Amino acid sequence: MLTTSGRGTATDINGHYEIEVNDRDSIWFSYLNKPTIKFPVLKMRDITQFDISLQVNVPVLKEVRIKPRDYHLDSIQNRLDYAKAFDFKKPSVGTMTSIGPTGAGIDLDELIRAFQFRKNRNMLAFQRRLVEQEKDKFIDHRFNKLLVRRLSQLTGPDLDAYMRIYRPSYEFTLYTSDYDFQDYIRKTSKKFKGE
Repeated sequence: MLTTSGRGTATDINGHYEIEVNDRDSIWFSYLNKPTIKFPVLKMRDITQFDISLQVNVPVLKEVRIKPRDYHLDSIQNRLDYAKAFDFKKPSVGTMTSIGPTGAGIDLDELIRAFQFRKNRNMLAFQRRLVEQEKDKFIDHRFNKLLVRRLSQLTGPDLDAYMRIYRPSYEFTLYTSDYDFQDYIRKTSKKFKGE
């Protein structure tokens, strides 16, 4: 609560307040930086009992649904989001020519694309980077902290160090059975702990 003479106060937990005012003052309230109109002290019937209630609009957000992470759905969505990059093929003579019922022809767009060396090189590099990210996410999916902690009993910085040192390759992660993968974690964690 503020006065035109420069005084201010805040309400207590029950909404009670005290402020010193003079006859020429006006008071106003502010909540979340939203002020009310000014109330002149001379027009108040009882200055010892001046109460006001503030109406605050609380915006209601739309419903939010939280789903657990699913590596397979994330991977599919990633491929859809970056379909242009995943489906990119370097232009070649085969993609530039076509033979149809009316004869052979050359696709001018493909011909132009064939000479955009820098753009093609960048797109291929981006494609490789996306594939590497997908491989890393697959490793993270199988070689996760929850599984490693359960099998190795490691925690904190030791767990982080172990996961960094013994992170398996993509090929090993992809082709190893669950039993062999968990056996790998058990054996390497014992080696890490010096057992």
